[in-house]
Amino acid sequence: MPGWLRALLVMGLLYLFLVAVRMLEDGVKGLGSDAAGGLFDGITSPIAALFVGILATVLVQSSSVTTATIVGLVAAGQLPIETAVPMIMGANIGTTVTNTIVSLGSARQSEGFRLAFTAATMHDFFNLIAVAILLPLEIATGFLLNTATWIAELLPAGTDATFDSPIKGAVKWGASQIEGVIESIVGSETTVDVLFIVGGIALIFITLTYITKNMRILIAARIETSMNTALAKSGLVGMAVGVLVTVMVQSSSITTSILVPLVASGILLVRNAYPITLGANIGTTVTALLAALATGTVSGMEIALVHLLFNISAIVLLYPIEKIRYIPVILAGKLANVAMTRKWLAIVYVGTVFIAIPLIGIFVFD
Repeated sequence: MPGWLRALLVMGLLYLFLVAVRMLEDGVKGLGSDAAGGLFDGITSPIAALFVGILATVLVQSSSVTTATIVGLVAAGQLPIETAVPMIMGANIGTTVTNTIVSLGSARQSEGFRLAFTAATMHDFFNLIAVAILLPLEIATGFLLNTATWIAELLPAGTDATFDSPIKGAVKWGASQIEGVIESIVGSETTVDVLFIVGGIALIFITLTYITKNMRILIAARIETSMNTALAKSGLVGMAVGVLVTVMVQSSSITTSILVPLVASGILLVRNAYPITLGANIGTTVTALLAALATGTVSGMEIALVHLLFNISAIVLLYPIEKIRYIPVILAGKLANVAMTRKWLAIVYVGTVFIAIPLIGIFVFD
């Protein structure tokens, strides 16, 4: 097959992969949106609020939706900003479930699965460590909220602000076409959501297999080496890529999910993918900032800035010191080594970290 034709094939497969991720997100969102809406009511404990942020994001499959909702509730005076801060942190953890599920698509390839699961869960571990350090510090000192308040008071009151990503729009269109076909056959909305989840997972498995296979053929070793060398020279390059791609596609889940097949196929080294995921954390805060500008309230801007400052603080805290920089990657690698031999543990991990623990935490601490 000519190289240009294989490149077009990979682009088509990548588009179908993103449509599959969107189908999975929409299916879960359809089944869980009502439950997510009620989660924000009556929460007072910061620990419970953290777990609400995780669970709400898992249910709607989008930290952007969660954070924009939180911004709106704070701006409307329906949610105390002190309670909203740990919710924002929880949203950061909850959003990583998508690429962790996506990594399961490589389960049939032992080494590919090990790399994919490492690439996915290093994002989990980074966000978990960041919250474990910064949430107690925020509860004790309020430094994130105080800094955000100071910055918000310096900014203009607000304006209408929107940004429609053409990539996100194209993916949404593809998913909507499939949804239209399913709805014409099946009448029940719940059944449509279930079929979307099943179909999304199946399409992820199929596209990941062929993306990995074709990208290995398409990308010559010399190009792989050049790309990894450029990213290895400075983590700032990777972070900038993560920020830009996430702003363009308006979804950190898409950015980090794209990294999974790149790492699984060996094209991108795990440690070079790592700073890209950190950049995605910063890029995803743009949605909340735009939502805050649209509300025109200082309180809305304050909580959006907390989201940005939290992610910047986490990077400043964990990335510059070389001895601790790769702790999330090392932990993810150890977990992946175990999951490679006992793949059922990967499913247990997802269910425990993103559903069981948050549910128990809300029940115990609220």
